[in-house]
Amino acid sequence: MSRQKESISIFDMFKIGIGPSSSHTLGPWRAAERFIFDLKSKTSLHNIQRIQVWLYGSLAKTGIGHGTDIAVLLGLMGADPVTFDTTLVNDTIEKIKRNKTLSILDEIKVPFYYERDLVFLKQESLPFHPNAMKIVATLKDTQTEEAIYYSIGGGFVVKDGEDNSTHKTVVLKYDVSNADELMQNCMRAGLNISALVLQNEQAWRTEEKTLQGILQIWNTMSECMYKGCHTVGLLPGGLHVTRRAATINKKLLSASEYANIEEWKQAIKKSPHDFSSILNWVSCFALAINEENASFGRVVTAPTNGAAGVVPAVLMYFHLFAGGDADEMIIRFLLTASEIGSMFKKGSTISAAMGGCQAEIGVSSAMAAGALTECLGGNPRQVMQAAEIAMEHHLGMTCDPIGGLVQIPCIERNTMGAIKAITASQLAMQSDPDAAKVSLDAVIKTMWETALDMNSKYKETADGGLAIHIPLGLSEC
Repeated sequence: MSRQKESISIFDMFKIGIGPSSSHTLGPWRAAERFIFDLKSKTSLHNIQRIQVWLYGSLAKTGIGHGTDIAVLLGLMGADPVTFDTTLVNDTIEKIKRNKTLSILDEIKVPFYYERDLVFLKQESLPFHPNAMKIVATLKDTQTEEAIYYSIGGGFVVKDGEDNSTHKTVVLKYDVSNADELMQNCMRAGLNISALVLQNEQAWRTEEKTLQGILQIWNTMSECMYKGCHTVGLLPGGLHVTRRAATINKKLLSASEYANIEEWKQAIKKSPHDFSSILNWVSCFALAINEENASFGRVVTAPTNGAAGVVPAVLMYFHLFAGGDADEMIIRFLLTASEIGSMFKKGSTISAAMGGCQAEIGVSSAMAAGALTECLGGNPRQVMQAAEIAMEHHLGMTCDPIGGLVQIPCIERNTMGAIKAITASQLAMQSDPDAAKVSLDAVIKTMWETALDMNSKYKETADGGLAIHIPLGLSEC
């Protein structure tokens, strides 16, 4: 992978979309959507005779379990993952399969045979990234338009052959490529990390729009969590995994009555705050989001869908139990978390197909640990120490989803990542960062080198680890 200089916004790290995977669902969705709009800019959609999609490597091996096929079809339709009604996902896909027709942008219907036109090449990979896909449109004059896309993690998509250096560079007030540069900028400007990031965001939009967008992100996280805490049953996909968040929520709140999210939060605040109860709540928050994610619910990449529960679980902990009830504190938390996540993307990876689960749960835990530390009054050195501690204890974590589904061990790993983040923050707040032996930059570099050394079967392929040692008899694994 190239190490190009990147300007990454908070809304690049936190994207609203539909589960279960940012790299296998949201990325392919956006790639297919982009292909259609690019094609429309070149020719009339009525010239399309046929569309075919080839999925390579990790996208092929775990594509069914991660909903890649569903995402591609919805993207080709021109549906927006931010607003598309999640209750219509299954019916829409079944209609395409049944009618053997794909409706594109509500302008034209194109013949589409699911078994013929969507090809899973499990034994083939393209060199740039394991998550690759090719889309080909055959036109009436028999000419073709095609493009190759790479879903590189967190919903980020790169088009093959596109010269990113020719894109307009966003000039930030404070240029940050790594933790050392971030520290130097904070010291020179006399700013904490969140304030520095907020100033950088003005390169894209006004401060008012940034603040509104951040609160929209938090509202989406909260709504997802609330829904997950009140939905029972089995998760889809054939593993027959029972949802647990609703049961835990009901047990912890006992006979409390409430009718909406705010009343639910107030009920939680009034519930017991002993160590065991708070620990159960953090786990409940994380489970709720990732059970929704596994059910094609609306979630926020943080920095990915598979790790979507860690940051909001820790933020909700801060929000309800540690004095973070003001909007200003929520904004500071998410600004800080996004900057830490962006440094991992710049210096390593946030793609499990490239780096294993350390790239998802590890990064999300580091993001949450650093953000919590700033909001609890930690200085920038303590923030970075917290992020380093959190990642240090996720190094080498493999991605081995059973059946190619973002369920086992993924959902529980979010609870572990959240608890580790809180512990890392507490350790950093009680430590002298000048005495730390390991820097955040060192752990980011180590994570990348670990990713390069890791066997490919432990990188979201379902070819190793738990994925091959749990005999569940699934046909797609």
